Amino acid sequence: MTIARPFRAVRYDTERAQLSNVIVPPYDVIAADERETYYTRDPHNAIRFELTRKASDEADADYREVGETLAQWRGEGVLLRDDEPGYYVMRQRFTAPSGGVLERIGFFAELGLEDYSARVVRPHERTLAGPKADRLKVLRASRANLSSVFLLYEDREQKLAPILARALEAGMIAEARDDAGVEYALARLTDADDVETVQAFMGDSPTVIADGHHRYETALAYRDECRANATSPNPNAPYESTLAFFANAYAPGSLLLPIHRVVKKDACAAPPTDDDWAAALPGWQCKRVPFGEADSIASLLEAHLEPLTGTPAFAADDAQGELRIFSRDSKADDDLVVRILENEVLASVFDLDTEAIRNGAVSFPKSAPRAADEVRKGDGCVALYINALSPDDVFRVTAEGEVMPQKSTFFYPKVPTGMVFRDHRP
Repeated sequence: MTIARPFRAVRYDTERAQLSNVIVPPYDVIAADERETYYTRDPHNAIRFELTRKASDEADADYREVGETLAQWRGEGVLLRDDEPGYYVMRQRFTAPSGGVLERIGFFAELGLEDYSARVVRPHERTLAGPKADRLKVLRASRANLSSVFLLYEDREQKLAPILARALEAGMIAEARDDAGVEYALARLTDADDVETVQAFMGDSPTVIADGHHRYETALAYRDECRANATSPNPNAPYESTLAFFANAYAPGSLLLPIHRVVKKDACAAPPTDDDWAAALPGWQCKRVPFGEADSIASLLEAHLEPLTGTPAFAADDAQGELRIFSRDSKADDDLVVRILENEVLASVFDLDTEAIRNGAVSFPKSAPRAADEVRKGDGCVALYINALSPDDVFRVTAEGEVMPQKSTFFYPKVPTGMVFRDHRP
């Protein structure tokens, strides 16, 4: 079902560029004030393939310099292209929010593009037109896949794990460490039998987009443009594929974190009272827990919210000295907690519809302490904390052809730009 082919990557010559200095996070998580840091860190930093130096220049950018820079760096030998195709196995060693050290091992491959209607590559969230238009300009200018889509596959029995581990043991071709302390190791997988096993396994499996929906849909749009301009169909044309990183959703190192919600001050005149909560949420129980400093939120959620995983439950924090833990007796098998939060809590308690949420009435901090701090600084009115979804939730919903509410999942860590590139040109 999923076409995941070995390919000839373009990658940094590690004798010319220190990989730790040139990799960057995905474009959509780089803050405007962080761009200059990456631009000045190294003259060959991969941010030059992703973003303009100033955010204000983005709207008018045609990204012509991206293609020129790619060609220049290849010509100078800063970037080299491997002679033979292979899979590129990447290990990410990182510290989880709980404090434990985890490893996620996946691989880069050339992904055959399929329309969503084929149910091969499955989305789990909706996209916005603006980012896709911007990414399409980059793809047109570069004729290369410079950052990857991040896909999950289902391998409960860990069939591919020994193959990926062998590739890393056989010899790493690059190592790096990013600003968040994530350690990277990259290896090539070229053994013919192992390549055949991986390709056959993926060919029997659907995949779910964990991160990079805009990049994937941009690749589809570019493919359609190129098809329209081609004199005859060519299923092997470079535009029929894109660059993807594949990881097993059921591997021990796969970490799916919750994305919490903060109702912004402008969208909430005052925090709901006890009567407001009770009137809007009939049938819900509420337990109160003393809560003061923002940095204690993680331990409170671990003690009081995490035990309710699998049932409709959330916590509310208005910075007034108590954490409210809401729960309902019924199981959440028939619906997602993130969907319940949007349809019942944000809609009923705060009178916010989907359009208001998409327009900025709610923020989505990537950690509970950040959410708590946002409320205490006065930027937010109420923080809403949730438990993480499970891989089963993701595969179940996408198999049914559904998508989740905005910002439902956070697969950690992100896949950086700069480990490997895929150039459409020879």
